[in-house]
Amino acid sequence: MTTPQVTPVVPAPSLAPAVVDLRGIRKVYAQGDVIFEALRGVDVQIMPGEMVALMGPSGSGKTTLMQIIGLLDRPSDGAYRLGGRDVTTLSENERAGARNLEIGFVFQAFHLLPRLNLVENVEVPLTYAGVPPRERRERAMQVLARVGLADKARNLPSQISGGQKQRVAVARALAGRPRLLLADEPTGNLDTRTSEEVMGLFSDLHAEGTTVVLVTHEDDIGAYAGRVIRVRDGLIESDRRQTPRRQMERRALTGGHP
Repeated sequence: MTTPQVTPVVPAPSLAPAVVDLRGIRKVYAQGDVIFEALRGVDVQIMPGEMVALMGPSGSGKTTLMQIIGLLDRPSDGAYRLGGRDVTTLSENERAGARNLEIGFVFQAFHLLPRLNLVENVEVPLTYAGVPPRERRERAMQVLARVGLADKARNLPSQISGGQKQRVAVARALAGRPRLLLADEPTGNLDTRTSEEVMGLFSDLHAEGTTVVLVTHEDDIGAYAGRVIRVRDGLIESDRRQTPRRQMERRALTGGHP
């Protein structure tokens, strides 16, 4: 099998370290005598403020790569620096702490606690982080306002729509002021119109400087990112920049002007 030809993305000069810096990442799974190499030497750098779509077919290795970026799994070989810090050999407790402080997660299933109202759901990671109650409430209300749901803070998850639930999940991910927002198939449970609303929110967050990594198999969702990394057979197949969908729509409305 031929190794995919990759057009490398050269990061723009920055004084800040890469948010994600993966070097020679391999992941090997063994079941009895069967060895499966999910990742076969992956190098990726994601700089502060980028919005990146991580794409690939089922079995390509993109989910394994996402789990390693999110500190949910360990590489078999290679090095990972998160915001300039080597996180490759952290203990399980240190990894849990880094996940809570450095990474905000948004999943396809919203994972809201049904008996807690929206502001309480947003406060959950702050509780684990040891943030005092008053500050927890203030920060939770701030991020709910940021996603347009401050007026529903006392509602239960059963009282809001699917799109609103995903907005709460985004607010919860932002409450800890993470270095990286990692979204795994964030529109998988949403209809087309609601998906566009949620992706508009991610685009707004990116415009404000948030570093966003979207894991998706849908081209129309990947179109919102300014950079697309495609994974196939455990390798980076391509890594290219593009004009994000929001920017193209804006140009169309203004007759081609930025």
